[in-house]
Amino acid sequence: MKLQPAERTKGVQEYYFSRKQKDLDAVSADRAAKGLGPLINLGIGAPDGMPPQAAIDTLKKVAQAPDSHKYQNYKGLPVLRQAFADWYTRYYGVTLNPNGGIQPLVGSKEGILLISLAYVNPGDVVLVPDPGYPTYSSTVNLVGGQVQKYDLKEENGWLPDFDQLEKMDLSKAKLMWVNYPNMPTGAKATPELYQKLVDFARRHDILLVNDNPYSFILTDKPISIFSAEGAWECCLELNSLSKAHNMSGWRVGMVAGDPEMVNEILKVKSQMDSGMFKAMQIAAVEALAQGPEWFEALNAEYRRRREAAGRIFDALGVKYNPDSAGLFLWGRIPGSFVADAPQDDKAQCHPEQQRRISPGEVLSEEILHATGVFITPGFVFGKNGENYVRISLCAPVPTLEDGLARIKEYLAR
Repeated sequence: MKLQPAERTKGVQEYYFSRKQKDLDAVSADRAAKGLGPLINLGIGAPDGMPPQAAIDTLKKVAQAPDSHKYQNYKGLPVLRQAFADWYTRYYGVTLNPNGGIQPLVGSKEGILLISLAYVNPGDVVLVPDPGYPTYSSTVNLVGGQVQKYDLKEENGWLPDFDQLEKMDLSKAKLMWVNYPNMPTGAKATPELYQKLVDFARRHDILLVNDNPYSFILTDKPISIFSAEGAWECCLELNSLSKAHNMSGWRVGMVAGDPEMVNEILKVKSQMDSGMFKAMQIAAVEALAQGPEWFEALNAEYRRRREAAGRIFDALGVKYNPDSAGLFLWGRIPGSFVADAPQDDKAQCHPEQQRRISPGEVLSEEILHATGVFITPGFVFGKNGENYVRISLCAPVPTLEDGLARIKEYLAR
């Protein structure tokens, strides 16, 4: 007997980096068999640095306590919610309510689904950036909403075109996703941008959700959507320890907003898990207590990596912004890399494109199979990314330099 999956799964695919791993494994095995250097994966943004030592020490200590291993409060420990509030006061200049206005999460990615489940009804329209994080669209499809893309384009600094937004049919629009510093483009937030977004959301009765995990990376000062006037009426904000504290595997995040809005998310979350491990929560408190010197050291390293990634793009003729923020460098490919590809080509095509791969993917595949260096093709993030590629900064400078040397050797041949 073959069971049919739920209809909602037809609107989503396996995550690109999960699918792509099979191809990367094959390239890695082939290079090993030929005695070549190992695969250099400059794809996904998984920080490779160590978390704050105080967090690691606290995790070990609290894990030894007998009362650490029982179910925890669904709302998270009060001390963790207060730590998130203090973190926002200290660095964002924003006051959060730790008694109902903050909900700890298993990473901010969980929050994307929880918010969608809590607020999006079948048929509701959700505004999603293009290019943007693919999970925004996937969750809309899973809950039966309708994705309506809004353009982010290089000529507009990868910021929303508010004239275009105002011309859309917004009668069924329920929610809007925004993400700055932007992934994948590295465009930075400004107070002016956040105010325009909040004004737009209020004018059209839209829930505005700011996904803000990159706010400390290669920025002069982190900014919260709640710094904008009127934001408490219409906004939620996701944040995380994954990027700013090198704790992606710990899965510690949060959503903040008006307590009534956050409580709707708790209704859903409390059906799905039974609270975060106590030792993890107490360790997160230590991580959130880090002073400015932590972020200064973190960004000094990322600046070195951004420069090294830029040298790879320079060798390939890719145009990029050397002052971009976040964990990635994003660039526009040179010339024309348009090519027809058969259905069984190694490249992973758009579902609707059975005979064509995007220009960025042509370049990505050529470099991968010729040099063993993987850079992400921009089509993964939407049609506006088809002529772009992305390098993750989650690799040390020597690894980036090794990748550059391989690419230069290949180009010379």
